[in-house]
Amino acid sequence: MDEDYYLSCDEDEEQEEEEEEEEVEDDDYDHADEEKSSTKPTSQIITNESLVAAQNEVLVRVMELLTLKKSQARTLLIHYQWNVDKLLDVYGEKGKDSLFKTAGLTVFAHPSLSESRYYLRKKMTCEICMEDDLQSYTMTRMDCGHCFCNNCWKEHFTVKINEGMSKRITCMAHKCNAICDEDVVKKLVYPELAEKFDRFLVESYVDDNKRVKWCPSAPHCGNAIRKEDDGGEVECSCGHQFCFRCLSESHSPCSCLMWKLWSKKCEDESETLNWITVHTRMCPKCSKPVHRSYGCNLMTCICGQHFCWLCGGATGVSHTWTTISGHSCGKFKEDKVKLMEIAKRDLERYTHYYHQYRSHTDSSKQEDKLRESVRGKVVSLSKKTHNSEHNMKWASEGVDLLFRSRRILSYTYAFAFYMFGEELFKDEMSDEEREMKKNLFENLQQQLIGYIERLSKNLNQPFDYYNCDELNEMRGETINFGSVVDKLCKEMYECIENDFLGPTLSGFDHKIAPYRSEGIEKAIRFGADMV
Repeated sequence: MDEDYYLSCDEDEEQEEEEEEEEVEDDDYDHADEEKSSTKPTSQIITNESLVAAQNEVLVRVMELLTLKKSQARTLLIHYQWNVDKLLDVYGEKGKDSLFKTAGLTVFAHPSLSESRYYLRKKMTCEICMEDDLQSYTMTRMDCGHCFCNNCWKEHFTVKINEGMSKRITCMAHKCNAICDEDVVKKLVYPELAEKFDRFLVESYVDDNKRVKWCPSAPHCGNAIRKEDDGGEVECSCGHQFCFRCLSESHSPCSCLMWKLWSKKCEDESETLNWITVHTRMCPKCSKPVHRSYGCNLMTCICGQHFCWLCGGATGVSHTWTTISGHSCGKFKEDKVKLMEIAKRDLERYTHYYHQYRSHTDSSKQEDKLRESVRGKVVSLSKKTHNSEHNMKWASEGVDLLFRSRRILSYTYAFAFYMFGEELFKDEMSDEEREMKKNLFENLQQQLIGYIERLSKNLNQPFDYYNCDELNEMRGETINFGSVVDKLCKEMYECIENDFLGPTLSGFDHKIAPYRSEGIEKAIRFGADMV
């Protein structure tokens, strides 16, 4: 095809193409655009540069509401894990005295030594180092009332900061849990320690805050994410997608516990040990596993020990079908046979789900590359036809949906392994109920597989060489397949939330991130409009 063909095709069918685009795209993709516009972001990206500003935003609010200085507000917020609502609830219910006491603060500060004429005239003794005849300017009194020499305070603060206990440094006095004023701490220690201490105070906004977490990207991008709720999945500006609750890679529709168990199961060697249990016998002398490829039931380990393959018991050198020297294995051991059968069944079950999981995970990696290929074709085709890339958004949005749905599909096998197995929910469902729900889930799974494969096949076509008719046909099929895939994903999530994890497991914490047609939520920069 040459460029002249595309130009004439566009001119002759411009009106028809515009009408068709309005008809199809308005019905299908505009619904997704409407959903995007109506769903406001709930997460913000806090960079190293904006971390201080983000913390000050909360500090100023508490300082103004309770008429506090900055150090007091920060101490309170660290104690209450930066939960302003909880802090204000305690203040409203129990008052300022109780609020301060619980956090290690005193309501009324004692007069500083520099302000007290009495201390200016009196010689003092430090009860830590027992140095006497000290002047007031060499002593420091904390708000709790305890007073020690500056050298002792300095040594105390230095040790605590270097130990990493720098966010809430308590008084040196015996059984005093009062928190030392951060301004005094920074004044008495060396500048480099004061800087380290100040950095810890700032980073406390992330480290001690349930609504703010560091992005777990590797290498670390340096960003933190603030989210209004404590669950769901989010994408950082570095491109890393993760579960906000457990900080693992995005894993819905698996719960955090399911994903943790599945990841560990895939990484460790437990299934290798299962295979050894089924296919080998342990030598009764050296306990090394021995595998029999052929031959009679008389086994000889490399250590020289003879033993019976049937039961694993030690024998002499002579072992025939009729006599076994010094040994008898004619007794049937039912318990051991049952254990072997269970181990074999569990291994085969895990192998099935793991194979399906890995197959779709590998396909997802290939389709991630396909996204770049499709975007390249969209750019190429847009240049040939002199149309904007907006008119080709069905291709780019289709391949994005393909990538997301394929990942979801791969995770459904990890979900099914635990949902319908005996590892987590053995006593939560009857065998009949488990089988019924398993069939329902697998039917949805099979439908999703079918349409994902159709969508994948469609987007792998060389559409950058198609003529107008072929392109319009592919466009319609891509939109239709994508619409069905999106609908099936929603049904899958609704089924899991309402029929499986809802009423069945009311006493368990197995929340999953909700499904979003537009994909995992992308965090916006700090300061942008939030919900």
